[in-house]
Amino acid sequence: MRESFRTESKEWGPFLHLFKQEQVPAKTVLLNEGSVSRKAFYIEKGCVRAWFNNDGKDVSFQFFIEGQGVSSIESFRTNQPSLFTLETIEPCILRSISKKDFQLILDNSPIIRQQIEEHTFQRLIFYQKLFLSRIKDNPEKRYRDLLENNPEILERIPQHYIASFLGITSVSLSRIRNRR
Repeated sequence: MRESFRTESKEWGPFLHLFKQEQVPAKTVLLNEGSVSRKAFYIEKGCVRAWFNNDGKDVSFQFFIEGQGVSSIESFRTNQPSLFTLETIEPCILRSISKKDFQLILDNSPIIRQQIEEHTFQRLIFYQKLFLSRIKDNPEKRYRDLLENNPEILERIPQHYIASFLGITSVSLSRIRNRR
């Protein structure tokens, strides 16, 4: 889940003026499911979750923390409605960028273009692993993997979001935690 890229690197320096710094409180929706994404975000501080509505129940499927970029890349690139919502979990300090300014960076920096391609590729790998884990692993194995690979998530994210991410109820998550 930690597929970060750094906007502090020297390559990004000439373009930092294109980013708008935003301070947003917890539980702020950055993008609604069904809306077209007009911004991409870089998280300086805080935590964001990606979730979708499944018959009235929200299902968390990814969490983003400091040093990571987040957007509905499919919507951002294609102007199609987003398949999910982006919402802050904690108060956040974000840098946002418009599609036009993002494209300007890509057009003018082959190094940044390569970084973004690698970031996108890493995100694809994450989704592939998540998809296969949902098919072949039981919730306890998914919890152990989360504990091993992303312990900071378990410390920062409310239990009901973690349960949703694992595809179980909060009660089931409590049982799994108590077995450890």
